[in-house]
Amino acid sequence: MPGPPLPLTRAVTYTRWLHLLVGAILPFVCATVYPGLDSPSPGDWGVIAVLPVPLVLAAAMAPSVRRAEGLQARLMLFPGPHARVTSDEDPGVSAIPSASWADRARTGAWLVLRVELGLAVALVTGQLMALSLSLTGAAAGEPDFADPLLMGGSWPRWVYLLLIPVPLLVLVAGAAAAGALIARAARRLLGPSVKERLSALEERTEQLLERNRIARELHDSLGHALTLAVVQAGAARSAADPQFTDRALEAIEETGRAALEDLERVLFVLRETGRPAGARPTLGEAGRLLDSARSSGAQVHAEVSGPLEHVPGPVSREAYRMLQEALTNVLRHAGPVRIGVRIAVADDRLRLEVRNPLAAATSVTSATGAGGGRGVRGIRERAALLGGEARAGRDGGQWLLHVVLPLR
Repeated sequence: MPGPPLPLTRAVTYTRWLHLLVGAILPFVCATVYPGLDSPSPGDWGVIAVLPVPLVLAAAMAPSVRRAEGLQARLMLFPGPHARVTSDEDPGVSAIPSASWADRARTGAWLVLRVELGLAVALVTGQLMALSLSLTGAAAGEPDFADPLLMGGSWPRWVYLLLIPVPLLVLVAGAAAAGALIARAARRLLGPSVKERLSALEERTEQLLERNRIARELHDSLGHALTLAVVQAGAARSAADPQFTDRALEAIEETGRAALEDLERVLFVLRETGRPAGARPTLGEAGRLLDSARSSGAQVHAEVSGPLEHVPGPVSREAYRMLQEALTNVLRHAGPVRIGVRIAVADDRLRLEVRNPLAAATSVTSATGAGGGRGVRGIRERAALLGGEARAGRDGGQWLLHVVLPLR
């Protein structure tokens, strides 16, 4: 397995180097005003290093500066599309404006570090490149380039020729080390604040909840459609009646079309994140579910009481899916049997009951136990999210699913 590329061959080494050199522009601009760049003394360089500090601290007070610095750091300090070696690792650098004084203080510290380290890297870069040029001139036999302090006296040309790449290699190594340092500082000083981390965690939680909801939607819708299709096809084959077969095929077609509409809506949500989804079915369309169950041969007796139109949208949509899952479970495990459905709206509660003969439900209880299987667990999860409750089990000689949902 090949090891990581050397700093000399990594594009990110040079983007970090460039990022540091850009930070040195401000000190040099200030130096042209005072004290000047005409043979500055070490004391002058100290003044040049201090002059930009008040300016960058004042700039850090602008919230947008943090966003600009974060975007630059992401682009130039970490592997990405610009680098030969890409990385899926999150750089851990925020790219949103400052939201607190703590963010502004960290941005100010970052700008000061970037300016001071950039100035040091720029000076070292200039000195080492000048040294390499001097070695090149000495190797070419130019007397003006022979500096005894740098060359150590008069050496053969081939010695100078061999020494030419040494300052450049030292320069690249130093730039790589400074780049790694500034990248590490960027994670600490430009990284997300506690508030930003909490916001990102909440967003991630919302995404996971949405994915879980979409998974339940697909399970309920497609599972219901496939179960009805299997039951109807089996009944049609057993009946050997052309008219019954026609009705079964018509029911399969209608159920399949409804399932395709649900699938298209869910796929639209996945493709168009952030855009509103199409209308989801509510209890007002429960008749479609009951008719589908009847077309499979089940004898469905439904009792509806109370104003369904006053049920809040989220409760009505989830109750529709619960009813769909309950009917699917009965048809899947018990076949076309007598099913009693009761939907009642009263006392700020929505009550949903689905009953079927216990003798036909033994396969469900024996396979999944008294608590029900995956479908019942999904119904319980939906009810819990709405602040309600759902229970399933034996009730006399029947199997009963009972759901209570608050309307407020």
